[in-house]
Amino acid sequence: MTAAEDDPLEGVQSKIAYLERAVAELSDGVFRQHQDIQSIETQLKAIKERMAGAPLDEVRTLEQERPPHY
Repeated sequence: MTAAEDDPLEGVQSKIAYLERAVAELSDGVFRQHQDIQSIETQLKAIKERMAGAPLDEVRTLEQERPPHY
């Protein structure tokens, strides 16, 4: 038997420590995702503004168009 099995309080403390670490890791992950989302929203806003300012009737030549892999 381990010490955690001998002492129920120690087992609970061990589980709490594990859960606290898991919560901290999840919190960090959510924070990073929030930062990523804010960055993407900023980029999307810039693209929308650029698209709104672009003339709709502008004709582009094949030389002006770049394939997506470039």
